[in-house]
Amino acid sequence: MEGATALEAVFEPVQPLTTFEETVDRLGTAIRLGLLAPGARLPPERELAEQLGISRSTLRQALTTLVQSGHLISLRGRAGGTFVAEQPPLSDGDGRLRPDWREVLDQRVAIECGAALLAAERSNPAALEVMEDVIEQMDSRPDFETYRRADVRFHIALAEATGTPRLIAQMTEVQGAMTELIALIAHPDLVLGHSNDEHRRIVACLRKGDGMAAVRILRKHLAGTEHIIAGLLPANAAA
Repeated sequence: MEGATALEAVFEPVQPLTTFEETVDRLGTAIRLGLLAPGARLPPERELAEQLGISRSTLRQALTTLVQSGHLISLRGRAGGTFVAEQPPLSDGDGRLRPDWREVLDQRVAIECGAALLAAERSNPAALEVMEDVIEQMDSRPDFETYRRADVRFHIALAEATGTPRLIAQMTEVQGAMTELIALIAHPDLVLGHSNDEHRRIVACLRKGDGMAAVRILRKHLAGTEHIIAGLLPANAAA
């Protein structure tokens, strides 16, 4: 990233998504992050197409793709419909470290630390309660996929505590990218317990309105994952 400039970013190749690709990406990310829970039924096709502002044919193609990838199941009959799979894939990566991994980590730091400052200033009780609820879920030490989805919910609730829709959308996007990276590393129970202790301390700081303390804990929290991800690369590539 050294030497990167805003002007260079302007002239990067444009890679526009088609409505089909964007629909698959949006629904797939929501499923992987647990925003659409396992077993949840999607709205009827006509209603969902109207909500998304796309044609029914485009929606059908997207849903077929997500069924084939294991994210959704389609059932026929009176009780039929399209449902989120009970065990959808947690990541759609190919098992290799994505080339923009460092940019993803940097984006996460900027979004999450900024969200923590705003969340402390605005102290949204409902969002803080969600964060505390998912901390309890993670304390029960479920299987890692369940833990990760609760972890994602914690960080998205951090953005929700700011009351800023654009920031919530950015947090959701970066959590999707992080899930792909996190799928590559081991998750010992001791590490998960330590991570959840940091979650609890972050919420305590937010409740006191101490944004700077929350950011210090959060930055350390994020740095642990950064070091592990960097360790997946040869020494000369991680520098």
